[in-house]
Amino acid sequence: MAAVDIFKYTTSSPADTTPLSRLENDGYSASDVVAVIGKTEGNGCVNDFSRTLSSHIWEAKIPSSAVTVFSGGTEGVLSPHVSFLVKSKHRTGLVASSGQTRDFAPNEVGTAVQSREVAAVISRMIAEAGIQKDAVHLVLIKCPLLTSTDIEEIRSAGQAPITTDTYDSMALSRYASAIGIALALDEITPEKVSAALGPEQEGVWSSRASCSSGAELKNCHIMVLAADPQEEKGRLRATSGYMKDAMDSGVFLEMLDKIKAEGGKVVQVFVKAEADPSGSIRGLRHTMNTDSDIHSTRHARAAVGGLIAGLVGDSAVYVSGGGEGQGPPGGGSLSIVYSV
Repeated sequence: MAAVDIFKYTTSSPADTTPLSRLENDGYSASDVVAVIGKTEGNGCVNDFSRTLSSHIWEAKIPSSAVTVFSGGTEGVLSPHVSFLVKSKHRTGLVASSGQTRDFAPNEVGTAVQSREVAAVISRMIAEAGIQKDAVHLVLIKCPLLTSTDIEEIRSAGQAPITTDTYDSMALSRYASAIGIALALDEITPEKVSAALGPEQEGVWSSRASCSSGAELKNCHIMVLAADPQEEKGRLRATSGYMKDAMDSGVFLEMLDKIKAEGGKVVQVFVKAEADPSGSIRGLRHTMNTDSDIHSTRHARAAVGGLIAGLVGDSAVYVSGGGEGQGPPGGGSLSIVYSV
């Protein structure tokens, strides 16, 4: 892992690479990039090619060791943007590392095979960095999904696909990735993996996982962000937790109070959002899961995006829909990077 700095710039389109010039004005070049993390203005669904375009554009401009993690969907007040994690010449208080799994065969997507491969890569990254697992504040993953072609390939091989719904495959892949993060960070034990992904779907989750699915890749892109063990109280710091539900402003306000007490300023927020699968929030019925016109993940992004943007006073925040295994059901993982 390397000491990192973080910069955030808004974009005019999924193909906008002018932030690279702005990064250079801030003293860094493309060769310094560890990860490009962005929000694009697509629908966040299977056919959201804004993610594909952004990944294609940026991967040609950054080192092969760096990763891209693009999340589609900027509903409501959310603003399209990119965040760069770049190698710093000086210790900043935060360290980060990027890595990739092998490519997954279609029949492996959303299964325990994916979870264990994700866990193995993250564990290796952490071990090589020599940091403690409890120092990790955020693990961001971009993971694959199943296209119609993938599903047909599975059937042609005489196998049964994990799902025949391409949109459901996004959720299954996110969940499998989140289980891998939880395993790598010792939030669950190895025997829990099979239970979590088995027929009974025993729910487990990680408070530091943020996973997004896309058709633009066959493997998982992984970014790990942690406190620097040699300079935990540096210029850059992070705090993490989770929202209990989509209206949980309390946990966010507590984090903001902590940051204020340290004389800090929010740089970026990473949060997961999902419609509560029970169909209600704090005892009141919601209609996100039964809307035939707009998918529930889009409702959730807009609702949580508005809440977070309003509290922090910034709409260029990373709010990703679909929180399976990333925070409690109906809630979501939450990480804030701030400067002091």
